[in-house]
Amino acid sequence: MNLRQIEVFHAVMKTGTASRAAEILRISQPAVSKAIQELERGIGFPLFHRIKGRMSPTAEGNLFFREVEASFSGLVHLKGAAARIRDFGSGEIRIASLSALSTNVVPKALKGFQSRHPDVAVTFQARLSSEVKELVASGQFDVGLAADEIDLAGVDARTFQNYRVEIAIPKGHALAAREVIQPVDLDGQSFIALAPEDTTRRQAEAIFADHGIRPKIVLETPYSTTICAMVDAGLGCGMVNPLTALPYLNGNVVLRPFEPEIYFRTLLLLPPNRHPPKIVNEFVVQLLAVRQSIHSSPT
Repeated sequence: MNLRQIEVFHAVMKTGTASRAAEILRISQPAVSKAIQELERGIGFPLFHRIKGRMSPTAEGNLFFREVEASFSGLVHLKGAAARIRDFGSGEIRIASLSALSTNVVPKALKGFQSRHPDVAVTFQARLSSEVKELVASGQFDVGLAADEIDLAGVDARTFQNYRVEIAIPKGHALAAREVIQPVDLDGQSFIALAPEDTTRRQAEAIFADHGIRPKIVLETPYSTTICAMVDAGLGCGMVNPLTALPYLNGNVVLRPFEPEIYFRTLLLLPPNRHPPKIVNEFVVQLLAVRQSIHSSPT
């Protein structure tokens, strides 16, 4: 049994006659008959009754045709996959991002990307920046967005965007009345802090030390989204990426700029020493377009 014999059998079953199958396959009718006979010898049972020159499928032939149809569906899928690989290098893309950009930049980029490539499968995970880096460095993911506190060994890293730190404050809090928050304003205030390894937190702590002030840290978290949720619940104030805070501004959260200015610095990560497939390059283009469309500080 070979693929050509199966193709001939499929054509006969779909068209109903050997002559029509021969036309479609662009071979002679005797060649069709020979292929069917060889297939029957190979599988050990008859596929057709032959009555007065006509071929009608046996019960076994109909059962076998069901299996052939399933196989042909698989071949159609393979052809589609081959076309996607030819055009894009892959039929899927795997993306990882730090939490701060997972609810705004990435969804907007994916919307534009999928409108152009609706058949491409997307895997997306929001992770700690260190985990994003490892996923990209190992080749498990194609694109990553991370904060700049990570070790850059094993990845192709480039600056993505810098976002000016703002202070998230519960509505009605005394600091909400201020136009700008200075370090002295945070002295003794209940404060939801970023994780100790966060570059922005380290910058803030250096500023606090220079001014001789100490906020009252009530909770630590690596996620700006968690800080916003805690501020919304009234637990205190915190430094956040303003993009992350947008969904909370209709609730119990207000934002005020912090001076002196400090920034959340983000990186775009790709696997090293690899020419990215076309599909990855197109997603990166969408990320950069969204970056330009969203208000942020200059790099």
